[in-house]
Amino acid sequence: MSSSNNSGEQAAGPELPPPPAEELPGLPETVDSVAVARLYGEPLFQMPLDLYIPPDALEVFLEAFQGPLDLLLYLIRRQNFNILDIPLADVTRQYLSYVDQLRKHNLELASEYLLMAAMLIEIKSRMLLPPKKTEDGAEPEDPRAELVRRLLEYEQIKLAAARLDALPVLGRDFLRAQVYIEQSLQPRFPDVEANDLREAWLDILRRAKLNQHHKITREQLSVREHMSILLRRLQGQRFVEFEQLFDVSRGQSVLVVTFIAMLELARERLLEITQAEAFAPIYVRLAYTPS
Repeated sequence: MSSSNNSGEQAAGPELPPPPAEELPGLPETVDSVAVARLYGEPLFQMPLDLYIPPDALEVFLEAFQGPLDLLLYLIRRQNFNILDIPLADVTRQYLSYVDQLRKHNLELASEYLLMAAMLIEIKSRMLLPPKKTEDGAEPEDPRAELVRRLLEYEQIKLAAARLDALPVLGRDFLRAQVYIEQSLQPRFPDVEANDLREAWLDILRRAKLNQHHKITREQLSVREHMSILLRRLQGQRFVEFEQLFDVSRGQSVLVVTFIAMLELARERLLEITQAEAFAPIYVRLAYTPS
């Protein structure tokens, strides 16, 4: 009995967890020589049998494409194909393999790529058929021409976007530094010129002209008096030009009264207003009175 007890006491001790029935492939046997893993710092001696790992948890996307044109341009540039002479069979085969992988995970996104795949197949089928000449007898356009134009335009836009993204951006590549500089005790006067004072003075003069006051005075003008002036002016002269009878320096009112006086003398047949022909000078003379 004693021997059995001793043997039982010797067998007693720290119990180790039994090894797992079957090891999961790809997992380490032990970590830190004791546990197979650590969870939140605690050792984990056995992997849980009901552990669920989503199928997409370990997927790694090496290339991300912005659309069908981006994928197609990537396939062409990666294999150094001439973009003006695209081997559609090889490119379409590689393109469809990528679309098949995409359809397994995102069918909605794959629809856009399927449209481009259909376009590639349609272009390839047109190339296999004998070309038809146009109505004017010219050679038909290459079925790949429109696709090449779209690829070149997309590549230019993509390169321009990359150059814009490479420019330094505030907050991403650099920060704005704000440094306080103590101002000097000596006052700094603004840089001014004498021409600035001249322009200010001219501006005041222009504003003063807008506020001028006009005084209106009444001038006594007599038509009879100007009739006498005209008769004295024409006395002893054969002809006088029409314009010479008006003194423009005396103002508009005097001109009007002088013209009325001339019309009155012509009405009373004391003077004559003549013109030789159309657009010829107008002359004024005293009326001829037979003796």
